[in-house]
Amino acid sequence: MSELSFDDFLKVDIRVGRVTRAEPYPEARKPAIKLWVDFGEQIGVKKSSAQITAHYTPEELIGKQVMAVVNFPPRQIGRFMSEVLVLGLPDEAGEIVLLTPDQTVPEGGRMH
Repeated sequence: MSELSFDDFLKVDIRVGRVTRAEPYPEARKPAIKLWVDFGEQIGVKKSSAQITAHYTPEELIGKQVMAVVNFPPRQIGRFMSEVLVLGLPDEAGEIVLLTPDQTVPEGGRMH
C-alpha cells in the first residue's frame, strides 16, 4: 500500500447526497441502477451508475443518503453519463454495499 499526503487526500472531494431518482439500467454490461443524487445547492443533482442490484432495488434507494466522489470527470457508462462515483464496500460475496452516514446529515456535506 502506498502512502499519500494529507494534501493528496484533500484533493478527493467526497460528499453526502440524497437519492432523488433511481431506475434499472438493463443495458449495462453488468446489472446496475441509474441514480440521480442531490448534493445540495452548491453542487446540485448529479447522475451515477452503480452495480448495486444484489442489495438494492431502485424503489428502496429513493430518499437514501449516500457518499460519493464528486470531483472525478464524467464517465460514459454505455449510453448513460455518470457524473459522480457512489462509494461502497464489498460484502463477503463481493457484492457492493453502499457507504452511508449512520445519522441524517445535510446534503452536500464534505467528508473529513
